[in-house]
Amino acid sequence: MIDKLFFNFTRFSAFLILVIVAWIFVVLFNHSLEAMHAFGLDFITQDQWAPNLNKFGAYAAILGSVLSTTLAMILAVPVAIGVAIFLSEIAHDKIKSFFGISVELLAAIPSVIYGMWGLFYFVPIIRDVFGGMGIGLLAAGIVLAIMILPFMAAVTRDAMNTTPDILKESAYALGGTQWDVIKDVIIPYAKAGIIGSLILALGRAIGETMAVTFVMGNVHKVPTSILSPMTSIPVTLANEFTEADSSLYFSSLFGLALTLLVMSFIVIAIAKFYFLRKTRRA
Repeated sequence: MIDKLFFNFTRFSAFLILVIVAWIFVVLFNHSLEAMHAFGLDFITQDQWAPNLNKFGAYAAILGSVLSTTLAMILAVPVAIGVAIFLSEIAHDKIKSFFGISVELLAAIPSVIYGMWGLFYFVPIIRDVFGGMGIGLLAAGIVLAIMILPFMAAVTRDAMNTTPDILKESAYALGGTQWDVIKDVIIPYAKAGIIGSLILALGRAIGETMAVTFVMGNVHKVPTSILSPMTSIPVTLANEFTEADSSLYFSSLFGLALTLLVMSFIVIAIAKFYFLRKTRRA
């Protein structure tokens, strides 16, 4: 009896998740219909966003989301893997717990704090070193990278810690150095967990709002350089949702939200079902 109840509860919970996702998609789709009818595919391909002219194009916001997420991943992945290797294999036992707790505490900091910190710390540095206003794609990428780094580092460390000691000891017995063991034993064994951490970080970065809002600039233009101010889909939604004074404006913002949902689903689905499955088969 208890087993049957438990089975039905878990099945209901799994089905409920699918219902919630479908419900969100339907709500966003219904509210986006007016913008779809008004602009069609031009909504995605045009970069002009002019509420006073009732012209709305999502291309600049889509590009900003993609570029800021890509830059954050490029900056964060090597550092996160390095931190995980240090905590898993190199650090002395007396300091492992201290640094491990510190990494986990970084993951608990609210995103708005990262945004304020980036605005008052990284933006002046970027302005003094590279010129310009300092607010833009580079500042957003740095702040996002710092935000997602503890997630990747913690999950990657846990994945590396699952490597059986006998595998590592056998590699050392065959004359392998510490670098050889990390490169040829630990990383291949934990590869599925490492890719899983990248997927989690990617999902967090592409939908991040408050931290990026402080440092990105909210400018609806295609950037000419990495220092240019621009916008992203979450930034646009956060800054302009309360300003929508027409039904078309309102519908266009829902169209942006729907685009972000579809983008996130496609990117994470590709990473999940292709790269992770390929890694597990290997």
